Amino acid sequence: MINKQSLRGGTLPLAQVGSGTPSQPVKMYRDDFVQNTHAHFAHLRQEQPVAKAKMTRWQTVYLINRYADAVAALKDERIVKNPKAVSASGGGNGMPWMPKAFEPLLHNMLNMDDPDHRRLRNLVHKAFTPRMIMGLAERIEAIANELLDRAIAQERVDLIKAFAMPLPVTVIAEMIGIPPADRMYFRRLTERIIVSPTPLNMVGAIPAVWQFLRYIRGLADQRRADPQDDLLTALIQAEDAGDQLTEDELLGMVFLLLVAGHETTVNLIGNGTLALLNNPDQLELLRNSPDLAESAVEELLRYDSPVMTAEMGFAREEMTLHGVTIPKGATVLPVLLSANRDETVFANADQLNLTRSPNRHLAFGQGIHYCLGSPLARLEGKIAFNTLLARAPQLRLAVDPAQIKYRNVMILHGLRALPVCM
Repeated sequence: MINKQSLRGGTLPLAQVGSGTPSQPVKMYRDDFVQNTHAHFAHLRQEQPVAKAKMTRWQTVYLINRYADAVAALKDERIVKNPKAVSASGGGNGMPWMPKAFEPLLHNMLNMDDPDHRRLRNLVHKAFTPRMIMGLAERIEAIANELLDRAIAQERVDLIKAFAMPLPVTVIAEMIGIPPADRMYFRRLTERIIVSPTPLNMVGAIPAVWQFLRYIRGLADQRRADPQDDLLTALIQAEDAGDQLTEDELLGMVFLLLVAGHETTVNLIGNGTLALLNNPDQLELLRNSPDLAESAVEELLRYDSPVMTAEMGFAREEMTLHGVTIPKGATVLPVLLSANRDETVFANADQLNLTRSPNRHLAFGQGIHYCLGSPLARLEGKIAFNTLLARAPQLRLAVDPAQIKYRNVMILHGLRALPVCM
């Protein structure tokens, strides 16, 4: 029985920090939970491997906290991605309420099951090949060096704004074909759209959704009239046995690629840099052995994953796991962040070990919804960490580690800011 858990800034009784009990749902939306996720999930793995939780005050979910259970849930055909395939009943309320304006954004692979999922994945895969990704290495390295030229000149910077964010934003925007002048505009739009799904936040995001959809429709019209060598043109032209993306599917896919193509990599670079700075022996190991970068990226993905949970799934029928009944229609969330620290799978799970092998982390999910963009994220991470450590030999935190805070955003797990001295 675990009665206490070490938290950043001290050791508090778990009752004080609100990890929840079988009769009291875990309050994921509370800041004390967001800032101490690993401590809370360590408790939940021991005491509540399946935990009823509140993602917001209105949204009930069921968390799957252990590695083996998360793997099984990610592959379980009783858990579907399309909320319309089930009807909520008792204890589960399906997809959070979203205004009608959001509907085109939901027409993407993450919210679909086979055969619709396979159809879209096949179409997109034709335009998102491994050969295309590997051809980006030189350009990614050039972008990283350009950003670090400016960051190093400032001596003290927020590494998220100066490096971790603009690197993947620039890469995915160039791939899609968004003009340079519009890229930071898109970053601001996605920040206003990717919010905790409270009714107030959803309504507040409507203008940003309208602006996003209007812009992509206009850009798509330009590409139909004047095709370019970019991903948007490839998506428009992608065809499989006479089948093409509908307009809503095109809009949803571009949104998914923009968000998944940069938000998660921002978090990989930010969380990973913080982990290295907090483990100077591992930082020096990577700096002195840049050929270790591939293994290092896998361990940084495991140690402090860029996403907290997999995308939402919905129970197609009533299910029971570890004595907990998950009602039909309930929202089920395999917790990747928790699974990746499961002590029964990873030796010394709370320690950063860049040479860890094997490393079967779940940061990119598993099953048919395994992240299509994982090769790009891995490549960007490898280049980002090696370039940063080579260019900034004096890199260090500019504030006390206790001042570093995580963003409170549904599913994602990343830093608000990372002040460093270069």
